[in-house]
Amino acid sequence: MTLPPPIPAFAATPDPFTPVRDITHGHFQAGDQVVVLRGVAGGELWGDAVRVVASSWHAPTDEDGWRVRDATGGAQSYLTAHPRYLVHLTRRCPDCLIHLRAMEDYLLPKHTDANALVDCGWYTITALYQLVHVADVRGGR
Repeated sequence: MTLPPPIPAFAATPDPFTPVRDITHGHFQAGDQVVVLRGVAGGELWGDAVRVVASSWHAPTDEDGWRVRDATGGAQSYLTAHPRYLVHLTRRCPDCLIHLRAMEDYLLPKHTDANALVDCGWYTITALYQLVHVADVRGGR
């Protein structure tokens, strides 16, 4: 018997927390290490770890954002992200911990396969290297 090719673990899981998160630009500072949560892996939340570099304008949301850098490099090592997409890694601030806990409580029970890597598909990157949450996409971009 021939098995079908593996299907990527992609789930169209809604994100009810990030689009309404009330985090101001001033919550983060240049040099902060942060994560952009993307899904679940091995029973834990996972995402892309980046470092906050400089203040920037996040055109898709018409608000102040941050230029962030992926230390691993690549074609898109610098992105602009809205503050509500970011969670502190290097310090335990109450706002980020509350957001992290809400995401864990919501996502982990939905994705219980310890071997699965689930990318919830919440983000896209524009041609201008702006990280955009699907809830913030305007006009088909």
